[in-house]
Amino acid sequence: MNAIATRSVNRLINGVLAIKPLANFAKERARTMMIKRAESIGVYWLNEVAQLRSRGSDTALNPMWEKEREGICDRTLTYPDYYLTSFHAYEEGNLGWKPALEATVAAKAVHARLWPEGDARGDSRLRQSYLDILQEQLPQAPETIVDLGCSTGLSTLALQAAYPNAAVTGVELSDYFLTVAQYQTNLAVDSPSRVPQWLHTAAEDTGMADQSVDLVSASLLFHELPTSAALDVIREAHRILRPGGHFTIMEMNPQSEVYKKLPAYVLTLLKSTEPYLDQYFALDLHQALIDVGFSRPSQTINTSRHRVVITQKP
Repeated sequence: MNAIATRSVNRLINGVLAIKPLANFAKERARTMMIKRAESIGVYWLNEVAQLRSRGSDTALNPMWEKEREGICDRTLTYPDYYLTSFHAYEEGNLGWKPALEATVAAKAVHARLWPEGDARGDSRLRQSYLDILQEQLPQAPETIVDLGCSTGLSTLALQAAYPNAAVTGVELSDYFLTVAQYQTNLAVDSPSRVPQWLHTAAEDTGMADQSVDLVSASLLFHELPTSAALDVIREAHRILRPGGHFTIMEMNPQSEVYKKLPAYVLTLLKSTEPYLDQYFALDLHQALIDVGFSRPSQTINTSRHRVVITQKP
C-alpha cells in the first residue's frame, strides 16, 4: 500500500471510530477476538480472571483487592487528561478492576503469535528478547532501575530477574494495575530479599531525585501516549538518569511490514483499543531522544512487530 492509499485508509478508519456506536462495536469485536485467541492457545481467559478476581473467596471480587489498593494508592495524584479515556476496549480505561485483572491474560493473547509456535509463551519470550539485547549491549549491570508504565508488573519482574542485585521500581498511573502487580509479585517471588518496589505516579512526573538512576526502561508504553506526554516522559527519563545511564525502550515498530500490511478491518479493531496509536506512529522517537540531550540511539529489531531502542545520557 503506497503512502497516499495508507493516508486514505487511516482517514476512513478514524472517521468510523469517531462515530461512537461504531467505535463501541469495534472495541467489543477486538475484545472478543482476544478472548478467543487466548483460549485457542490454552489460556482460559474467563476462568483465569475469575480465579484471580475471587482469590479463592466466595465473593465475585475479593475484598482484599480494595484493601490492598488503599495501601498503594496516592490520593493526592491528579490524573492527566489523556489518561482519562477508553483504552483496550475498556470504557474505564486503566482505572478499574476489569482491565487490571485481565491484563496478564491479554498480554499472553496479544503476543502469542510473535513466534511460529503461537502459544502462551509468546509474551515471556518477547520480554526475554528485550532483556537479551540489554544484557548484550549495556556495558555493565545497572544497580538502580526504573520501569516506566509498568502495568501489572510483568516487565518489572522480568527486569528484576535479569538483574537480581538491582533495586527495581515499577512506576504506574493505575493503582488498580499496581495492586495486581504487587499481588502477582508476592506469588511469583520465593524470597522477599529483593523484590520490586511500586510507585503510583505518572511516568512523566516520577518525583524521583535528579541523576539518581542507572537504567530507565519503558516496555510497550509509548504507543499508549499522546505526543506531548511522550516528550514529557523522555525529558523525565533524562532528568532522573545519572550521567552515563541508559534509557531503553521496547515498543511496537512503526516500520514493521506486519503493520503496513494489516487489513483495514484489523487495523480498525487495533485503533479502537489504542487511542494514541496514530500519534505514536508519527513520532520520530530517535530525533525526540536526541533533542532532549540523549546520545544517538541504536535500534535492534527483536520481533516481526517490535524494536528495542537504546540511548545514553552523556
